[in-house]
Amino acid sequence: MAWNKPGNGNSGNRDPWGPKRGGQQGPPDLDEIVRNIQNKLSGLFGGGKGGGGGGRGIGIFKAGGIGLGVIVTGLVALWLLSGLYIVKQAERGVVLRFGKLQEVTEAGLHWRVPFPIESVEKVDVQNVFQMEVGYRSDQRTGRVSRRPKEALMLTEDENIVDIEFAVQYRIANAADYLFNVKDPEITIGQATESAIREIVGQSKLDFVITEGRADVANKTQVVLQKILDRYDTGIFITTAKMQKAQPPEQVKAAFDDAVKAREDEQRFKNEAQAYSNDILPRARGKAARLVQEGEGYKASVIARAEGDARRFTQIATEFAKAPEVTRERLYLETMEEVLSNSTKVFVDQKGGNNILYLPLDKIMAAGARSAPESRGLAGTEAETGGAQPGLDRGRTRSDRTRGVQ
Repeated sequence: MAWNKPGNGNSGNRDPWGPKRGGQQGPPDLDEIVRNIQNKLSGLFGGGKGGGGGGRGIGIFKAGGIGLGVIVTGLVALWLLSGLYIVKQAERGVVLRFGKLQEVTEAGLHWRVPFPIESVEKVDVQNVFQMEVGYRSDQRTGRVSRRPKEALMLTEDENIVDIEFAVQYRIANAADYLFNVKDPEITIGQATESAIREIVGQSKLDFVITEGRADVANKTQVVLQKILDRYDTGIFITTAKMQKAQPPEQVKAAFDDAVKAREDEQRFKNEAQAYSNDILPRARGKAARLVQEGEGYKASVIARAEGDARRFTQIATEFAKAPEVTRERLYLETMEEVLSNSTKVFVDQKGGNNILYLPLDKIMAAGARSAPESRGLAGTEAETGGAQPGLDRGRTRSDRTRGVQ
């Protein structure tokens, strides 16, 4: 017998929950509990309180099902719309499905399967980033902090050089950048330091700190790009520039003196070359002028000698025809040339008895002064290898006259 089944008169109340207040003789009816739940759901989804019985329960379930379907459909639509995303012009979108690479999308509006199935990582592929080795600069404050551990490097001739290097790069492959490099900045910094040490270790100190800066930077860029490509980092090095290269602070003064001496040496060489470029053309021009003057003097002497020879031949011919007249003429011409170059005093007493005062002392002094000048002129002619044309002709005529007499 069930506990809530009423017994006979003498059996008593066998209900295990005991007597209830209000005359209730058992637990709540299960059907009534279901009806109460249905009423609450119909009120929640907008269903009315219809008639009782099974028909009313079925109507409530239909109204509740329609409302629940609308909500589920709306949630699904919102979930699907959440898969839309926009990639900017300077970015690339890397689509991941449960963390695995699915595709790389270009700029524009795209759709993916919403979270948690697929996700998108956006990577900037156009901006240029900078990595510094040997120092760190703060863009906000403008301060520069040194990193001696990175900056001090060993050269080929076993000297230590202090180098500051800056590398600029951009992302060329977004997928490789995300999946093949755990920490890009640390990777680029270590690869840059390794490349610089390799190139500096193959160069001498003087070459690194003077004319070899550009060459070291170019070689470092090539080696660094090879290292990053070997690791498939997806990074492209745009520029590599050496900011500073100098000896350590302990020996900087001595190296500054050596560099200054080297610069002075180069300056002296340049000055000597400039002086050579100035003096040599002038010397060559002067030598050419002297050569041309000598050629002209040679031509003039030859021409004068030939002319004198022809004149002497003509005079000899005429002398053979009229010796006395020719001798007299030659004598007069010779005396004219000789007396025209000397001081002469004529005293004529036939004109009267008056004796004029003649400044003989001044005349003699003038003659004495003219004598050294004549000797100096003759010396000059002897040095140059010839005489003045007039004097030469005078001596020639005198010689001819003496020869004729």
